[in-house]
Amino acid sequence: MHSVGICGSDVHMWQNGRIGDFVLKQPMVLGHEASGRVVKVGSAVTHLNAGDRVAVEPGAPREIDEFFKSGHYNLSPSVFFCSCPPDDGTLCRYYKHNANFCYKLPDNLTYEEGALIEPLSVGIHACRRAGVTLGSSVFVCGAGPIGLVSLLAAKAMGASQVIISDLYSDRLAKAKEMGADFLLHVKKEDEPKEMAKKVEGMLGCMPQISIECTGSSIQTAIYAARSGGVVVPVGFGAEMTTVPLLNAAVREVDIRGVFRYCNTWPVAISMLVSKKVNVKPLVTHRFPLEQAMQAFEMSRQRLGVKVILKCDQNDQNP
Repeated sequence: MHSVGICGSDVHMWQNGRIGDFVLKQPMVLGHEASGRVVKVGSAVTHLNAGDRVAVEPGAPREIDEFFKSGHYNLSPSVFFCSCPPDDGTLCRYYKHNANFCYKLPDNLTYEEGALIEPLSVGIHACRRAGVTLGSSVFVCGAGPIGLVSLLAAKAMGASQVIISDLYSDRLAKAKEMGADFLLHVKKEDEPKEMAKKVEGMLGCMPQISIECTGSSIQTAIYAARSGGVVVPVGFGAEMTTVPLLNAAVREVDIRGVFRYCNTWPVAISMLVSKKVNVKPLVTHRFPLEQAMQAFEMSRQRLGVKVILKCDQNDQNP
């Protein structure tokens, strides 16, 4: 392993021992935003060789079931996923993974860009599910790492206007740097309907698509989306959440769930190679693997955007 990003879900698992229905029952290694260098391949592997630099897709199906056959292997109940109980993650020196889910990195991409394909994939999958296309207007709730990659993906996929909201002005400044057209600073006490009106006022129209990346703004996302539009809840909130379902129903607003991603790594690599997307500004802090606790504490306190752990003692470069 070379570079492994710390995800909010890693921090949540560390702090709570569970995420939704995924409950920790025994010690487990964290980490799933990863890239590294191949040191050995199995006898049946033909597309990779020792020395190749690869990006790791953490979700690898264990069986050829109906979900695999239909192209939705992320939904397979038996899918292997790095750092999802009981499957160990990538925060280590060496890691064994399904070769079909290791993707060779082109020479002009860094290991860190390879690791950031994982969060970028969340944004790509969310935008695909939302139907982002040329000229789309998009409202992104939350300017954390997932909100920012959703912004990047939406812009790359043709969105003409993206408005992004957050509680923290430093995160909004990062969103502006990464291409957001409008910034909406919100407070916890703000009413969802009022926020939706502000979104419409800033855009000059209601957005066709709302991508909710906080887990706590789903009401605003629904009220903001124009009639006939789409809401995609990406962020994990409470298991039971109050939503204005009737409002969405009578306005034919589609609510489309997302679970991780599938078939995104080749697309993400192409986007990065072509420079249509730049994920480098996401990285704000780097730590050697030995300082994992400090790195996790920094992520927990939300002091940076993306914290990267460097796992190769002989190469701490990006």
